[in-house]
Amino acid sequence: MFENKLVAIINKSCEPGVAMNALAHMAFGLGQIVDETKTLLCDYIDANATSHPAISSMPFIILSGNSNKIRTAIQGAKEKNILCVDFTNTMTGGTYQEQLENTKNTKEEDLQYYGLSFLVRGMLSRN
Repeated sequence: MFENKLVAIINKSCEPGVAMNALAHMAFGLGQIVDETKTLLCDYIDANATSHPAISSMPFIILSGNSNKIRTAIQGAKEKNILCVDFTNTMTGGTYQEQLENTKNTKEEDLQYYGLSFLVRGMLSRN
């Protein structure tokens, strides 16, 4: 039974490398802004006593959808005050300064969403 779950929605039209890049950025960003006591990171120790550190003990659910479905999910998360991190087409290519400028110069309705990640609190599962 899990009280909290990490969830990501990845744009199903993204190439695997682009999708993995988006997921990595979003997970890192979400981890940065979520209280670390809520993420329940732990070290997994194998039979040789080798540590595999900082792995989430929460399930991480990966879903897929198109850019408009992701946009709708972002709007819903914001309406419900659910902490979320998204990743768009303007956040790739060039330097991060160029990406910031590209994003600044693009209206929200013109963004192509590559993904969204969020933390759902208080969900219980019977698995």
